[in-house]
Amino acid sequence: MKAVLFDLDGTLLDIRIDDFLGRYFAALEVVFDQVADSANCDPKGMMRALLDSTNAMARPHPAQTNKEVFRSEFLRLTGIDIDQEHQVFDDFYRDRFPSLRHDEGPNQGGRSAVEAAKGLGMRVAVATNPIFPRAAIEHRIAWAGLADVDFDLVTTYEDMHSCKPHGAYYAEIAALLGVEPRDCLMVGDDPGLDLPAADIGMRTFLVGNSPSGSADYSGTLLDLAALLPRLSDGREAIPLGGLGDAPI
Repeated sequence: MKAVLFDLDGTLLDIRIDDFLGRYFAALEVVFDQVADSANCDPKGMMRALLDSTNAMARPHPAQTNKEVFRSEFLRLTGIDIDQEHQVFDDFYRDRFPSLRHDEGPNQGGRSAVEAAKGLGMRVAVATNPIFPRAAIEHRIAWAGLADVDFDLVTTYEDMHSCKPHGAYYAEIAALLGVEPRDCLMVGDDPGLDLPAADIGMRTFLVGNSPSGSADYSGTLLDLAALLPRLSDGREAIPLGGLGDAPI
């Protein structure tokens, strides 16, 4: 094992994502009100365009970054170029986004697992679905108590060319880390988004209980921290689908 990919929301970060997204979209409406005044647009229409443009990022588009797809679709739907309004959005992510944090904080064992991987010389990536700007992701990494960690890669919408659960997303991470997919472990809490890493040959660790053994391993992040040395040196005497009572 040469690399570990950590999902962020629900994995390293304890977050109720639906509650957070409600606060996020409500805060963005204020920003869209500002932009709409200068662009003579309907703020509600801009919110619909935001969702449609986000959905566009989720479809395959190998020749464009996620941001390029979002920008193009948003421009088509609203006539607004987000790059020309960058100061408004920069101010939002600097000044307003941090206040969206309520109870969000580190998930138990997250730092232990990250430090275990780094201590073993593995490459470590924050493999969060890259539909957010880097600024928004860096704030959430800080909420997870990991702002001081020198990650080898953080996937953002500015840099990536696909999203979860597409195999192209996981393949791009492996290429950027300089490792083969078979030498990677994807760690996440969402079976639908994180476990498809297995489709390109990555091993998977589901944070929680793995339904029907759908992940190679499952358990807590503290379980993962104890498992990583065994994966690092090739000892894999742990049953697929869960750590169970196997010795770690």
